[in-house]
Amino acid sequence: MNIAKTKKLTFQEYLDFCETSQERYELVRGELQLMTPPAWLHYRIAKFLERAFDDEIAKLNLPWETYREPGQQTEENTSRLPDVVIVPMEAIEDHLDRPAILTIPALLVVEVVSDSTALQDYREKVTEYQNKGIREYWIADSDPFGAAKYIGSPKRPTVSIYSLVNGVYQVKRFQESDRVISPTFPALQLTAEQILRAGR
Repeated sequence: MNIAKTKKLTFQEYLDFCETSQERYELVRGELQLMTPPAWLHYRIAKFLERAFDDEIAKLNLPWETYREPGQQTEENTSRLPDVVIVPMEAIEDHLDRPAILTIPALLVVEVVSDSTALQDYREKVTEYQNKGIREYWIADSDPFGAAKYIGSPKRPTVSIYSLVNGVYQVKRFQESDRVISPTFPALQLTAEQILRAGR
């Protein structure tokens, strides 16, 4: 499918484009944004969290699945590619032959921050995920790339967990040996440092 660079796409046109594209794009208010490959630590953190969530889901015998880098529609013509997503199995069961892009809100979304995504992760996506009704949003910032107003001063590696309360995100930040508190997984036994060092 040939897409003119200046043409704004509908969500359906984006889905059609994703079926033939060899590269990964987000759709941001109708415009395609090419996703560049992140650093290895970024992948390690995402993989570490995927495994941790899978373990908790298995312990609790929940009908959920964890995936890395599926799409999440957030607005009429915006779709993001979060690093980790938890979805109810029933949401994808009838759509296994379609592009892996959720139109309903995921149960939990994780973004691992890189230098090029920090502004979007802390500002744009917080608003989009909140308005979509995603009940829990994690930001894992190992460098740290986020501005001091998001992670405090002096800036330190931080895991921020945004929880939906009456339709509005409330944020708690965790650093170093702080045990992260997840409303979705209250028994999770991980510290911020373990997450940001990918268990190493």
